[in-house]
Amino acid sequence: MYLFLHSNAVPAAIFLAYQAAAESTSGRNNVIRRTPADPHRAPPNPTHQIQCAAGYEQSDHNVCQDIDECATGTHNCRADQVCVNLRGSFSCQCPPGYQKRGDQCVDIDECTLPPYCHHRCVNTPGSYYCQCNAGFQLASNNHTCVDINECDANNPCAQQCYNILGSFICQCNPGFELSSDRINCEDTDECRTSSYICQYQCVNEPGKFSCVCPEGYQVVGGRTCQDINECETTNECREDEICWNYHGGFRCYPRNPCQEPYVLTSENRCVCPVSNAICRELPYSVVYKYMSIRSDRTVPSDIFQIQATTIYPNTINTFRIKSGNENGEFYLRQTSAVSAMLVLVKSLSGPREHIVDLEMLTVNSLNYRTSSVLRLTIIVGPYAF
Repeated sequence: MYLFLHSNAVPAAIFLAYQAAAESTSGRNNVIRRTPADPHRAPPNPTHQIQCAAGYEQSDHNVCQDIDECATGTHNCRADQVCVNLRGSFSCQCPPGYQKRGDQCVDIDECTLPPYCHHRCVNTPGSYYCQCNAGFQLASNNHTCVDINECDANNPCAQQCYNILGSFICQCNPGFELSSDRINCEDTDECRTSSYICQYQCVNEPGKFSCVCPEGYQVVGGRTCQDINECETTNECREDEICWNYHGGFRCYPRNPCQEPYVLTSENRCVCPVSNAICRELPYSVVYKYMSIRSDRTVPSDIFQIQATTIYPNTINTFRIKSGNENGEFYLRQTSAVSAMLVLVKSLSGPREHIVDLEMLTVNSLNYRTSSVLRLTIIVGPYAF
């Protein structure tokens, strides 16, 4: 029921028209709509005021309109609450990320709710955010974690990079090894890892190594040293000399080694003529032979065999080292009636040259004696290869 306030008397007919208007008022919004009973009649006196319900106020058009308590500041919401205007009233609500507990708004810990984050959840006042483990990054949805391909991103490895889930591993090229930081590569000193990697000398190089051999040798198979036969490649001997190759070098010897009263009868064989009286006290023949052995050869070792070239009936042959064995490096072992073996019994280190005279004495049944000498030149190489 609406009350109308007025100061002057109003005719009854006009009062009934206002009453009809009041009965056509819509009550949903408590806003009065005036509908004159007679459109030809003059409008009512504008000085008349209406009484509005709580939460409403009279407008300039003399209707009741909602009061926005949130805008006017006439609400009683707390500082941590949000004012929401309603028709004829207002409501105090908590901001997003908070929930009401009594009269207060408390933070909602989203990290305790069903998993929002793939890896880690960090709660903040009124909200939260997601974090990823090392080696991962947030996807565009800010919740899922995807692997970071470090090898494509900035390739932290010095040489080779291999991506794995959540991380990466570095590897080095052949000849290098990972340093303590597992990222950089250091040269592998192959020469230090093994003393047997090269037969003679190892030379370390960045990422690799090489073997070298001493003068007179050449590298074979990358690591082994093989003697160079200078007599076939760089023969520097004269016409009247013969070239003899040994381990690590070569030497030139005279083609005619015979000395008076000996005369050359065949290659390397000298004979003392029986017609010469001086020859009666000398070996009948001297044969010159040459051989080469490596330094520090294992002993005992058979190194040279001497054998009679002519066999006479009713003769006895004996063998001995006539000279060149002052230090006892050799031993001559007779192996048959016409042969003997020279045995190395002390290790020899080179480079060194030994001249050993091996003599064969021949005695017949008439007590006739003769002898032949084999002059063996032994060249010991400078190395054990």
